[in-house]
Amino acid sequence: MMALFVPFRVFCGHIPMTQDTHISLAHGNGGRRMRELIDAVFARHLGNPDLDTAADAVFISVGTGEIVITTDGFTVQPLVFPGGDIGSLAIHGTANDLAVAGATPVYFTLSAFIEEGFAIDRLEAIVASMAKAAREIDARVVAADTKVLRRGEGGGIYFAMTGIGARPPGMRLGMGNIKEGDAILVSGPVGDHGIAVLLAREEFGLQGDLESDTAHVLPITHALLPLPGLRFMRDPTRGGFATVAHEICRGTGLGIRLRQSAIPVRDSVRTVCEILGYDPLYLACEARVVIVVAPDEADAALAICRATEGGREAARIGTIGNMSRRGALQQVIVETELGGKRILEELEDDPLPRIC
Repeated sequence: MMALFVPFRVFCGHIPMTQDTHISLAHGNGGRRMRELIDAVFARHLGNPDLDTAADAVFISVGTGEIVITTDGFTVQPLVFPGGDIGSLAIHGTANDLAVAGATPVYFTLSAFIEEGFAIDRLEAIVASMAKAAREIDARVVAADTKVLRRGEGGGIYFAMTGIGARPPGMRLGMGNIKEGDAILVSGPVGDHGIAVLLAREEFGLQGDLESDTAHVLPITHALLPLPGLRFMRDPTRGGFATVAHEICRGTGLGIRLRQSAIPVRDSVRTVCEILGYDPLYLACEARVVIVVAPDEADAALAICRATEGGREAARIGTIGNMSRRGALQQVIVETELGGKRILEELEDDPLPRIC
């Protein structure tokens, strides 16, 4: 483990850059080349002007609020895609998990798993993107670790992140707050990230200019927190909106009714899904929030989202409601545009190769 509280001279170019152009197993052996890689790439972009990289642990303070912690892993191919890369994705994904819990991200820790032969200039560009995404929310990567995998044993680079945030004392958002009749909102179109990554792979001969929605959702979550009727928030990443809907059903014992015509989906996403037979409700999003709010505050929540960066295409899409017999499996029912109904089944297999 390296603590990224490092002397200011790291940022001023006084530590010599490694002369290597690609990652070798020696960069993971704990010796000079690993130290040079840490100083020249990771500490130079992510470090802080306080202590040194020799420390194995650091003290952090999050003020007077409650501490919230999350952890996640990130693997995506290609590593760079329209609208983002694995570096920004790792920060956005970790920060957003804290944001939907009502917290403000403060600190991150990072584990980087790098494949032998990976180009150091590519690594530096990705780490720089990660640092930029952290700076955008005034958060810091305070500790990190690197491991080098043998050539052929990895996908270039993987990241494991831990996020630490602070939230006001006494704030309680969760499924236990959800009640029958509550409204369900989504902060923007679904499926953008999944289809953008799919198109970037060029596996199906399809092309398009769709970009991933990867971004911070903090502006939306912060704007919604003052609503007394706010029950629950979740970011629909892997498994998409459908997975979040089924988590709500299992957690509350209640069903869900959705209006298909109200669910925002971009035309380009809809077209690709129709060609390949995918359902956009199962595709990953990276900057969307599923919101459950008291019915008498649904209009206010919608107005807040639409007035906030990243939420201008928000929509009210459904209702929490118990629609099954007592003791029967709770269901997610989608009311189709033709007036019919279909059951949105729980995801069992990946609809796409892994994209987050």
